[in-house]
Amino acid sequence: MIVVTTEKIPGYRIVEVKGLARGGVVMATHLGRDILAGLRNLVGGEVKEYTEMMAEAREIALQRMIENAKEMGANAVIGMRFMTSNVGQRMAEVYAFGTAVIVEPE
Repeated sequence: MIVVTTEKIPGYRIVEVKGLARGGVVMATHLGRDILAGLRNLVGGEVKEYTEMMAEAREIALQRMIENAKEMGANAVIGMRFMTSNVGQRMAEVYAFGTAVIVEPE
């Protein structure tokens, strides 16, 4: 599966648009992570526990979007983007989306 943030894929032409491919996940923090993050917040710097959690969430959302595109019969996703939002005090949603297409070499 080819996934790009651009509207075109060099060397390929779009032969069919399948529609919106999407995948999302809501990740919640846990007490251990929150305690470490709180301590790190006192001294400043990167909160690695949350950075790792959000990286994991992006990967899950991306894989779900790819699976959604495959279910539609696509072999590529163009215009791919991530979106994040807070769902609750200790939860974040990561959403991946793009246009599922069929491409073939030029």
